[in-house]
Amino acid sequence: MGADVPPNVTDLLVAWSHGDRAALDALIPLVHEHLVVVARRYMARERTSHTLESAALVNEAYLRMVDMQCVDWRNRAHFLAVAARIMRHILVDLARSRKYQKRGGGVRFVTLNEQAPIATSRPYDLLGLDDALTALAAIDARRGRVVELRIFGGLTIEETAQILGVSSDTVTRDWKLAKAWIGRQLRSGATEPRA
Repeated sequence: MGADVPPNVTDLLVAWSHGDRAALDALIPLVHEHLVVVARRYMARERTSHTLESAALVNEAYLRMVDMQCVDWRNRAHFLAVAARIMRHILVDLARSRKYQKRGGGVRFVTLNEQAPIATSRPYDLLGLDDALTALAAIDARRGRVVELRIFGGLTIEETAQILGVSSDTVTRDWKLAKAWIGRQLRSGATEPRA
């Protein structure tokens, strides 16, 4: 391979999954910009007084991913999906911690806007959204993954289809049905925030 040819993300992921730490070091700059975009999307939904910044969220996700063992990385989209799930869990854990620390306070509200296009008319807390997504995944795991990949991972229909091993048409149908289901759950208050 010539010096001018950028390394292939999938090749680096495979090398990392086989224990090559240098592959991870080469991989991070290639995916860092997308991870920052995902983190900024998350943080834009947070309250303005939030102490965690998007760069810190990316760093925390990176640290958790470095500790992951035996991951069979398939491609760039798979890596980004896992990173998005880790970021989601970091923020949900922080929301739970803050809620427990301040009874009745500290609930972080997110607005489901164009970046997260589930039709709603008011903001919902992150824990409520997480509850709705967990409930959907219990009923229909694939649709739950579609929502997670699209909203939290920022993946396209095509990237989501690739990860799930289904057609783009299937993802489009699942996406429409899942958005409607989660929107109903959030509007009805069926997913009360966790105590």
